[in-house]
Amino acid sequence: MRTYVITLAAALLCAAAGKSPARAMAPPQAASTGTPQDVLGAYQVKSPDGRLVITAAVANGAIRYAVSANGVRLITSSYMGLDCGPSGMFPSSGWKVSNVVRRRTDDVWKPVWGKRATVRNRYNETTVQLQGPAVPFNKLHIVIRAYNDGVAFRYEVPEDAGGREGVCEKELTTFDFAGDYTAWFYNGEHANLGPGKLTDVQGNRRPVMTVKAADNAYMAILEADLRSGSPLALHSEKGERSFSVTSAPGVIKPGYVSAWRVVLYGETPGALVDAHVTELLNPAPPAGADFSWVKPGVALWNRRVEGVKADGFTYYVQAYDTWVRLVDFAAKSGIPYLQMDSGWYGDQFSRNSDPVNGGRAAEIRELIAYARTKGVKVLLYMNDLGSKDFPLEETFRQYRQWGVAGIKYGFMRGPMAERNTRTRMITELCAKYQLLCNFHDGPVAPYGQMRTWPNAITREYNQAQLDALTYFQPSTFVTTVFVNMLAGPLDMTNGVFDLMRSRPVNIRKEDQNMYNHVYKGDVPSTVTAEAARTLITFSGLTTIPDVPENYEKFPELFAFVAAEKMPWKDSRTLLGEIGGYIVMARQAADGAWLVGAANNETARDISIPLHFLGKGKYEVTIMQDGDGAHYKTNRTAAKTDRKILRSSDHVPVRLAAGGGACLLIKKKQAR
Repeated sequence: MRTYVITLAAALLCAAAGKSPARAMAPPQAASTGTPQDVLGAYQVKSPDGRLVITAAVANGAIRYAVSANGVRLITSSYMGLDCGPSGMFPSSGWKVSNVVRRRTDDVWKPVWGKRATVRNRYNETTVQLQGPAVPFNKLHIVIRAYNDGVAFRYEVPEDAGGREGVCEKELTTFDFAGDYTAWFYNGEHANLGPGKLTDVQGNRRPVMTVKAADNAYMAILEADLRSGSPLALHSEKGERSFSVTSAPGVIKPGYVSAWRVVLYGETPGALVDAHVTELLNPAPPAGADFSWVKPGVALWNRRVEGVKADGFTYYVQAYDTWVRLVDFAAKSGIPYLQMDSGWYGDQFSRNSDPVNGGRAAEIRELIAYARTKGVKVLLYMNDLGSKDFPLEETFRQYRQWGVAGIKYGFMRGPMAERNTRTRMITELCAKYQLLCNFHDGPVAPYGQMRTWPNAITREYNQAQLDALTYFQPSTFVTTVFVNMLAGPLDMTNGVFDLMRSRPVNIRKEDQNMYNHVYKGDVPSTVTAEAARTLITFSGLTTIPDVPENYEKFPELFAFVAAEKMPWKDSRTLLGEIGGYIVMARQAADGAWLVGAANNETARDISIPLHFLGKGKYEVTIMQDGDGAHYKTNRTAAKTDRKILRSSDHVPVRLAAGGGACLLIKKKQAR
């Protein structure tokens, strides 16, 4: 261990002095377990299992860090700190370590809802306390944590720091990768950027940044617990392997706490998906808060039903008989929610549209009362204008009196730092009135706030299926789940069963322009893949966009969707390849296991392991693409088989191009 620490510390010090870290750093040697030692100003934090090591070193007023996994350096000498412009950088010349505080935590988090019912919260932490000239303050604490599936650090200005309040323009933080790895990036409501080499990146990127360093080494760069300032933004120059943090921390004063800078790590891409680091880095709910009313689940959606004719009935987005028909189907199918989209209180972009009294508000109140008799809850859409031009708290108070279950909030405007502040305010206010919240249309990235505010149920931090009647390609889905979804729950609106009718066929005159402008053609997927994606996508609100009659055409696949009873007891990514395919298993609240597999544009054969099952025999319903299925030419071919299997068995599945598979698994009852 001592040889390793000396070598890494010396390299960091050489780098701070301007020497080449590539020449200074010898390959790290295996470290034995024991108490971390400080050598030459280096501070080492190891994960509880010893696989991950983050080491920070101070030299000439600068602090740098490096990250290694399984004895291999992945992030080399990189900067820490804050840049406060004219006020100066800190730490900088004259800064020294005044104290080091270490602690270990090993407890359990039981989320209201999430990927699993019980999460072990185990980490080692070191706080490096720095002191120096009052630029802009004379104290800075850097808190460093190491979990088994990632490392993180953040900056804190203690309450007793001397100096004066100032504004920091950016961080000094960098992520300097040890190799020219392959990376993928978030890209708004479009297909992800990547795969591409780090040295090919030119310009700005937003998280999540997912990195493949080797076949058994994956990382992701993101943030957690963003209390103030701008959301994480990264910048790199072509030919470089370094990414700098360019987002502005904002106002700095005693008590300031930055967001956590997070590096997830896993030996498979699925390990990143299954991690809980971002949630665990957020604080627990406020003392005394009761979130027992938060119930995740599946929701029908009225937005994409316009003009559909079925059994002599024509669906319209803004028609009471359509709403009732959706509620009745939800009740019959065990679907707990109906999500009402824009238009119910008038033109969402008009400042005169009142989100309490406008449009069809009276009918909405009547619908909520009717849905309550059927055991179905209703979420309502709200545009940013409606929340700013009318008293927001009074609106939420009214919604609570009506019995509204939550809001879908769209088109938030303003600088990103302002959006984050407003998103946090709305989430907290929703909690006060027991409302779920689902942010859409370019929202701030999830950063684990579902731990503090479990009513933060999902966000459209992705390209959604049929959002604005556009669609994504199969490879986009199997990339997004390994990139965007690492940040938190996503609203991707999968579950389209009529893949050949993505354009409404009986469009009302007043809606013609909108639909003609955005229509992009039929959905490139298979019906089996659409069902599987509803399970694979982690979300507290699984929004499905089709009409009842289309779901009734595929009763077994829809039974799979309806069986997604949340909160999940467990979730495991069984297989996967970024941009290739994914296989996800989740255990429902009633104990049943569901498995979903989704593929890119290349057909493949896979073997799904059942090792997650307990002892005994299980009844397994296997739904997969039928013969000749294809995401472009034969979207609806599907077949079903039933078997009695054990945990030692595997299920062979043929995934069509753009296709998928669904397994519904229930314990076989003894007769």
